[in-house]
Amino acid sequence: MAYVQSFGAAEVVTGSCHLIHFDNGLRVMVDCGMFQGEHEKENYRPFGFDPKKVDVLLITHAHLDHVGRIPKLVKEGFRGKIITLRSTFDLAEVVLLDAAHLMEEEYKTNYKKAQRRGEEHKVAKPLYTVADVEAMFDLPSIYAYYEEKIPLGKGITAIFRNAGHILDSATIQILYEEEGQHKSLVFSGDLGNHNDIVMPDPVQVKKADTLYIESTYGDRNHKSIEGSVAEFKEVVVNTLLSQGSVIIPSFAIERTQEILCLLKSMYREKELPLCKVFLDSPMAIRATNIYKKYHEELSRECNDYLKKDGTVFEFPYLHFTLKSEESKKINDESSCIIIAGSGMCTGGRILHHFKNRIWNPKNSVIFVGYQAEGTLGREIVNGAKWINIYHEEIKVNAKIHTINGFSAHADQSELLAWMEGFSHLGKTFLVHGEKTKQKVFKEAIFKRLHKKAHIVREKEKIWI
Repeated sequence: MAYVQSFGAAEVVTGSCHLIHFDNGLRVMVDCGMFQGEHEKENYRPFGFDPKKVDVLLITHAHLDHVGRIPKLVKEGFRGKIITLRSTFDLAEVVLLDAAHLMEEEYKTNYKKAQRRGEEHKVAKPLYTVADVEAMFDLPSIYAYYEEKIPLGKGITAIFRNAGHILDSATIQILYEEEGQHKSLVFSGDLGNHNDIVMPDPVQVKKADTLYIESTYGDRNHKSIEGSVAEFKEVVVNTLLSQGSVIIPSFAIERTQEILCLLKSMYREKELPLCKVFLDSPMAIRATNIYKKYHEELSRECNDYLKKDGTVFEFPYLHFTLKSEESKKINDESSCIIIAGSGMCTGGRILHHFKNRIWNPKNSVIFVGYQAEGTLGREIVNGAKWINIYHEEIKVNAKIHTINGFSAHADQSELLAWMEGFSHLGKTFLVHGEKTKQKVFKEAIFKRLHKKAHIVREKEKIWI
């Protein structure tokens, strides 16, 4: 009998990695992501399985917590096929090269400091390098299309469907036969919010004998998109009119593009005060260019912008700052909008902007995405009065706003509605969520759908 083991995203949100063992010997992995926040050290542990024995890797989407350990997988012997959508490959290349560059730079800095103490032997080497990332893209790969049946080998096929989470994100349905029965195993991936400005709604899957479903926001419902947009506009306008600046820590993929669309709409409707808007993230700039390349996959609103003025995201106030010299010049600007990474404030240019502006009560910080436990972003959202940046204690005087209606994740009601859309739903397993939130979601599933759900533990064998 086939079984699944999860080597990440089990009772935690990040580190997505699910390995399916089929009776005929085929081993199929769904995602191989990086642990983030307080679980980062888990990335350096052994996988818990032999990468050489994995035959196929399916990728749901290009967020780091779903692709971030693939170069490590390759480094340790994986030589199978990688299957995903073409735009996911393009985005994954941007994400992984950025991650490798950051790890290499951090290693060089730490090594140099350790040399002065005579402790260079204690410095951990990067999880992987740029060369390791490039080796990943040398492996055989198959570009999937939505709704296409893709053979994985020996009577097993996969179907990708739009998950509405980020550009070309996917739910994956795996069809196989066991003891004369046709079976369906479904991985939700990360399901999108129905109110997303940039992405279309998730596509419904109809049959699952076994469902692995994300539960990031399984304990709550988001604010309405209308309320979230109104709150965002109010904070932006009031801060700028008070001669303050707006700082938005944002994920390079999806959230940044959504914020750009919203600011563009404000500009077009003459709601945005005269200001400079800086997209201060090389990775986000590259991701935005990929979004433009695959604009057909975006919402009707985005494509309407393209028809009206020839561009999806750009407007006159917007400035892209690729080079570090351009980023530093932002320090001389007052009353501006700064969008920078990382989205959870664990590194990147956002730290420089916090250092220069978070102490000023005229300024506002708007969090528009999930902040994992153990991250600086979570500290600030939880009300920290002081934060440590580059070994300096800095007072948090800026106004802090959390607007979760922009989340690229479905909330509890949307997850439940998606589950209700199955004409046949068998066993249900919860992954990609903090355990406390999964318990709430588990109870909600039983109350609304009268179905039991199981919270998956790491490495637990789930017979399907």
